Amino acid sequence: MRCLITGGAGFVGSNLAASLISEGHCVSVIDNLQREGTAKNIQWLASIGKYEFQQNDIRNRGFCDELIQSFKPDVIFHLAGQVAMTTSLKDPRDDYETNVTGTINILEIVRKKLPECVFAFASTNKVYGDLSQISTSEQDTRFVPDTNLRAFDEYLPLNFKSPYGCSKGAADQYVLEYARAYGLRTFVFRHSTIYGGKQLSSYDQGWIGWFASEAVAQLYDPTKSFSISGSGKQVRDILHVNDVISLYKCLLEKKQHAYGEAFNIGGGLENSISIIELVDLLETKLDHKLNTYHISERHCDQRYYVSQINKAVTAFNWKPTISISSGIDEVLSKVKNT
Repeated sequence: MRCLITGGAGFVGSNLAASLISEGHCVSVIDNLQREGTAKNIQWLASIGKYEFQQNDIRNRGFCDELIQSFKPDVIFHLAGQVAMTTSLKDPRDDYETNVTGTINILEIVRKKLPECVFAFASTNKVYGDLSQISTSEQDTRFVPDTNLRAFDEYLPLNFKSPYGCSKGAADQYVLEYARAYGLRTFVFRHSTIYGGKQLSSYDQGWIGWFASEAVAQLYDPTKSFSISGSGKQVRDILHVNDVISLYKCLLEKKQHAYGEAFNIGGGLENSISIIELVDLLETKLDHKLNTYHISERHCDQRYYVSQINKAVTAFNWKPTISISSGIDEVLSKVKNT
């Protein structure tokens, strides 16, 4: 298969590219390499096998047009984008141009030049907003909804909050509309937290890896401490990147899928965890008491979000396989050896 990956030097993109290259697929990667560490991922991919790499930007419509027409992908994995809510607040115009204009650029090329191409878009659970309409109770280590509903499906109303939520939400809806209006073979994957050993985590993005890195740093310098936003009882379902890759590769199979559909993608209820629970787990695995302090909660943060993944499980015969415990073990191992 001929696979084009936008944002292919990023965390998910490079892991997806590595898997596809190793299986002998023809892979082309676009990335502007603006994020720290992405250049190293390009070098890593070169060590795995042959592939094409173009350092450019999805906002460059002429470049994208020329590349897609010449490469003629069977599948486009559109993973490029501005991914941090905090960054969107600092520069909402750049956030919009990257996430909305960049996405439409590629959709228009596919519509006009390559309508048979499968198009998968990495969206986010942030399209559902801060979920303030769902009341929660505070337990010892986590928030829980005040109803029996413990995981949210795709019927949860969209409610864009923050520039990031607006830009990803707009792109999400354009991708679905291009299936309805033009018959394109599009999919939207609304991801919850993705994590894994090769993630280049920061305070703004990749919270599992960031907490793991900060925890390991305290082994070598017990005077260090790190912050927890809000109460730390915010809950997410987390999904290891290898499970994400297995889902994306389902699109390479010769099956008729539900084109023009959105899917909530995460680890599900059994892989849900709060910040405090993660800190407790890290303390247990490192056998070390961690120093933490609390700061104000983040703008538009969700107190509780867990993906109901039944729709994706049914459509793609897919399910998460990596537990939180084994996934965190891998992350800690990579952090210690970095």
